Amino acid sequence: MNQEKTFPEVQAGGSGDNGGAPPRKQFVAFDFDGTVIDTNKLIVDSWQHTFLKFHGYRHSEQEIYGTFGETLYDSMKDFFHEKADEAIACYREYQKDSWRESVRVFPGITGLLQELENQGRTLLLVTSRLKPTTMEYLEHFDLKRFFKVVITSNDTKAHKPDPEPVMMALAKAGGRPEESVMVGDTRFDVGCANNAGVVSVLVNWSHPVDEKDFQTPEFRPDFRIGKPEDLLRLI
Repeated sequence: MNQEKTFPEVQAGGSGDNGGAPPRKQFVAFDFDGTVIDTNKLIVDSWQHTFLKFHGYRHSEQEIYGTFGETLYDSMKDFFHEKADEAIACYREYQKDSWRESVRVFPGITGLLQELENQGRTLLLVTSRLKPTTMEYLEHFDLKRFFKVVITSNDTKAHKPDPEPVMMALAKAGGRPEESVMVGDTRFDVGCANNAGVVSVLVNWSHPVDEKDFQTPEFRPDFRIGKPEDLLRLI
């Protein structure tokens, strides 16, 4: 487990300055679901559809939010055990037929990506989603053009919060941890960044989080931001 970093955990924005911000970062890694695109309703509905089929009742949304950022297989094993593969098939079949109706890009994200590109930053996508749907969503929303490297759960043996996903992205892009920042909405994103020695930024525009998940040094974000444009003042 990493030692707690020297950067203070702050809310970026609001004061109009970036006091306490790290030096300019060339490489900016983004999580996908819950950070770039809003799949929250799709994911919650897919879980509830699967719970109803296998358990006969719905679970709390907070339980579902607790799985965000983890690979689907790991989450499904926790709930469905030996029936995890069947549950995953049910979940994915539901998503295949309904994602276009509910998925959207978070407001301000496309403008943020464009501005970072205009500044000459190198943008990376690091997600626990499978590659086929990641690429399908990127192309559907015309976002693929912004990212020099895309790392999905198909590309690594270890997954967030292990550092391998972001380290692989940096290796492919020619970057180093000290030149980088990672932006995400879950403890898995924060842990991945912290374990890699990358500045971690937790976003607050996605879904409710349980503060208990962010109390240990491994999962404590260096910064929090409330709006996409806050990142521009921070880095």
